[in-house]
Amino acid sequence: MRLGGAVRARWGRTGRTARWTAAGAALVLAGGGAAWGAGAGDAPGVRTSEQRIAVVDGPKDDRHVTLDTTFYRPVGRSKGPAVLLGHGFGGSKRDVAGEARDLARAGYAVLAWSARGFGRSTGEIALNSPDYEVKDVRQLIDWLAKRPEVVLDGPGDPRVGMAGESYGGAIALMTAAYDRRVDAIAPRITWNSLADALFPTAAAGAGPAEGVFKKLWAGLFFTSGAGRTACGRFLPSLCEMYQEVAEKGRPTDAAIETLRRSSPASVADRITVPTLLVQGQADSLFPLDQADANARAIARNGAPVSVVWFQGGHDGGDQETERVEGLVRDFFDARLRGSGPALDGFTVTRAGGLDSSTQEVVVEEATTSRYPGLSADPAAMRLTGGEQTIFNPAGGSPASVSAMPGLGALGSLGALGGSAPSDMPGQAAAFDTAPLEHPVRLTGAATVRLKVRGDGPLFAKLYDVAPGGRAAPARRLAAPFRVSDGEVTVTLPAMDYRFDRGHRLRLVIATTDMGFATPASPSSYKVQVVSPLSVPTVPSLATASAPLPAWVWALPPAASVVAVGILISGRRRRGASTESDVPLEITGLTKAYKNGHLAVADLSFRVEKGQVLGLLGPNGAGKTTTLRMLMGLIHPDSGEIRIFGQRVTPGAPVLSRLGSFVEGPGFLPHLSGRDNLDLYWRATGRPLDEAHLDEALQIAALGPALDRPVRTYSQGMRQRLAIAQAMLGLPDLLVLDEPTNGLDPPQIREMREVLVRYAAAGRTVIVSSHLLAEVEQTCTHAVVMAGGRRVAAGPVSEITGSGRRLEDAFLEIIGEGS
Repeated sequence: MRLGGAVRARWGRTGRTARWTAAGAALVLAGGGAAWGAGAGDAPGVRTSEQRIAVVDGPKDDRHVTLDTTFYRPVGRSKGPAVLLGHGFGGSKRDVAGEARDLARAGYAVLAWSARGFGRSTGEIALNSPDYEVKDVRQLIDWLAKRPEVVLDGPGDPRVGMAGESYGGAIALMTAAYDRRVDAIAPRITWNSLADALFPTAAAGAGPAEGVFKKLWAGLFFTSGAGRTACGRFLPSLCEMYQEVAEKGRPTDAAIETLRRSSPASVADRITVPTLLVQGQADSLFPLDQADANARAIARNGAPVSVVWFQGGHDGGDQETERVEGLVRDFFDARLRGSGPALDGFTVTRAGGLDSSTQEVVVEEATTSRYPGLSADPAAMRLTGGEQTIFNPAGGSPASVSAMPGLGALGSLGALGGSAPSDMPGQAAAFDTAPLEHPVRLTGAATVRLKVRGDGPLFAKLYDVAPGGRAAPARRLAAPFRVSDGEVTVTLPAMDYRFDRGHRLRLVIATTDMGFATPASPSSYKVQVVSPLSVPTVPSLATASAPLPAWVWALPPAASVVAVGILISGRRRRGASTESDVPLEITGLTKAYKNGHLAVADLSFRVEKGQVLGLLGPNGAGKTTTLRMLMGLIHPDSGEIRIFGQRVTPGAPVLSRLGSFVEGPGFLPHLSGRDNLDLYWRATGRPLDEAHLDEALQIAALGPALDRPVRTYSQGMRQRLAIAQAMLGLPDLLVLDEPTNGLDPPQIREMREVLVRYAAAGRTVIVSSHLLAEVEQTCTHAVVMAGGRRVAAGPVSEITGSGRRLEDAFLEIIGEGS
């Protein structure tokens, strides 16, 4: 989905039925991200007041901190229950303003605050420590107890619920453990154990001491709150802890103990209030097992617990923001007001197919009255494949790719067709089930027992293999575990996923994963499966469908396809004997799909330096298939593509000279544009001096906005940042699919100037677009396709002829070529 200026949505709820309308929308990016709240329109106004609340904290109550807060008075009533609303890591109270206003309109007194060390609040970040942030929030509850707008359950005891995402969700859990005045909590996409989340292990019985360091997420988690110095606004002890762990790549006992003190796992036996746990399936930072651990611990205390799995998470995906926030309001209505049904049990949202009559995506909401856990009702499935030898390369590079912070679940790579090159040759063992005789819905975490010869970390993943042999990740998540010459039971990432009839489940064991720390020294492993794959199912889940407009489900994926060229190709290589100065030459390119459809037929064209070429054609003309082959994602049946004389194959070194992105760039919203680009480039593993960051930014012309959080960017600015990301390394060939989608006319003009400036430096740009008027003004040359064939090519001025618009010429050409 591309959210243009006036495109919004509103979530309506009637009982348990969900409905989207095109009247309004909201999208909240996880981890303290940006929010587009519903417009005020004729909604009742919300009265707010800014408050600077002084608190004391620290182990000896000797630290003085001022918290920046906003109080939202309940609308339509003099008193109401209170809700404390926390923000994600790296954000501030401003990030939750939209949700706070909605809750106030629902009759709640809401207090939003910037946690110590964030926004305009003073103090240092202590990661939701009982001695610091928890004490802060307890004093905010004291403040609420004195407000005349807040309903009291007793002297000094306000009726209060807590909600928030990620960092804000964890403080809700922690505060509920330490303060009995909290009456209900609704944490979202948060952790149970910060130690287990940053040093995860999938081996049964193993803990964080044996875990594998989640280096990229840990680096982002700490550096995003650091400010301008290494320690920034963290407590110095936390900064020193992180630096020591990052250098060693293994947790210290002191680090584990520190992280555990900031984790609900350490105090879960104290949480006795009704709890709604909302966790994302697209989340490699805090996967579903973190919510599962919280649910099991709180349920043991006798407290009612409801669990929701939705499509999004820290890695992007559909955040389902309005639906989730509606669930939270319903939960508070039931638990703080006693109105409406209690939201107990388990709910999963699933993307169904396309309703051919309405062209609407069907979304299923599956529910059951009892949360089943991650093991549920397991089915044993035999795996084939004998003992296999796999290798860890020297330096741990090149590494396999699953999910990465800032690049999300890399879901857009798969959307391009073919399987993205996520597992490096020689570094992964694969074991398959037999083709399924009937569909299987995996809901939970599959397990398997392995026999491994070798010592070090490995990574387990699950793939869906179609009858034709194409394999796609069930979820782009990896379960790390350590081995040392023996048998080990491995728990795969939790998910909700349907495997269709005739498909196979594939277990993949890899030696590397770019998001984790791996050994620098080369090594080998022998891997053998010694048990069936145990696949959990939940037959009691009942589904009810509600159609959504198709644009709703097509949220922008959290990754840009530019990752293909940079991530898998490594350093730029030049000087091969067949190198030429021709940026792109396609000869006799032909591709037919297994269903017999001829997508591209004998396509040939050539692009020279300095040209901006438009790739044009109606839907189904073969443009997308051509781009897929150009990026090395799928093989042509015949013909070839050469970039600077080098033949394109998957992972070819010459792809490092290609920069590309497909519509839907994803960024971490609480980071600045500069920090997002820096994180992206560091993830490629290439030297900083090869990034040419200043040159790319000068071409993109973002100006001072570069140092503002991405959540404050307009659609046009985000598109320009995506272009800058594609330009990192100053690729000689830039390929863009619909770069102006969702932009208004001034933004389109700015994008046109960016592309023209880039090509003016002697580089080459290829643009696939349906905006013919824009192509006419931007492109020097064009290739027109119809029915998979080239029907016209040459300078735009020659294609249009004298006095004609490109649109008129295009329609005439397509009519002749169809």
